[in-house]
Amino acid sequence: MSMFAAVFDRAAHLRKDLDFLEARLSDPSTLLLPVWREQHLIEAGALVLPEAQSAAELLDAGGELVWLGLLGERSCFVVDISRLTSPLAHPALQRAELVDLRGVVMRLTASDVELACCARALMIWHARAQFCGVCGHATRPRDGGHVRACTNAECKAEHFPRTDPCVLALVTHDDRVLLGRQPGWPRGMYSALAGFVEAGETLEQAVAREVAEEAGVEVDPASLRYAGSQSWPMPASLMIGFHARARHDALRSSDELEDARWVSRAELAERRDDFWVPPPATLAGQLIAAFLAGTAPKERA
Repeated sequence: MSMFAAVFDRAAHLRKDLDFLEARLSDPSTLLLPVWREQHLIEAGALVLPEAQSAAELLDAGGELVWLGLLGERSCFVVDISRLTSPLAHPALQRAELVDLRGVVMRLTASDVELACCARALMIWHARAQFCGVCGHATRPRDGGHVRACTNAECKAEHFPRTDPCVLALVTHDDRVLLGRQPGWPRGMYSALAGFVEAGETLEQAVAREVAEEAGVEVDPASLRYAGSQSWPMPASLMIGFHARARHDALRSSDELEDARWVSRAELAERRDDFWVPPPATLAGQLIAAFLAGTAPKERA
């Protein structure tokens, strides 16, 4: 079992080099990242990355195999082992636990989160892109698993992993923040308002529309400040964070949220079972932490 803190290099220029990829698959020191039915394997708070020499049988599990890139000088492949009935019976995986990424993203290191997000997004995309969206023929993987090409000689369409942009806005008014909760969330959890960007829409327009739809609040477009982003492959989102200021504090109920409320700094600082916010490992948590610390991006004068 290998636990690595090496920098993850996607090394996209090597994806088309079939000789290189085949050589890496034959290298016993190559690292494998197994994924079982959209679940990851975790041991001692880290991703399980067995070396190929101890887990070569996983390459014959019959699922997709994608070259992620380099961890230090070693190649890393994600391998879909979903066809295995009892994955934890494999000697290289016996001490691991199967978990959903949502449940452990706060516990993993930043490098493990990046690897897991990349692996999960690619595996889900491969499962959903088996057929060409242009002509309906079967597709096959190419470029180390980062492209799927249509097998129809008259079509030859290329398909790439998709990423859906989703805006996340922490809206303030009179030194309070606007938070909401969805019905399916854990009890007591509130977060910044979020929503997917629609076709033909800018990020700024998406923030204004989502906040208005979910809480009835009008955002001042000039107040928007970009704060950061986070990959969230559930199944294929990129969260794009903003700080924004509301023009008023009147709230309106909607079908999209179970509750929405204005929250003071004192309430944010107090963790309770019936009210809590995402931790700083999440983008929403980072936005809230920046508000509390007074380090949120400032508006232009």
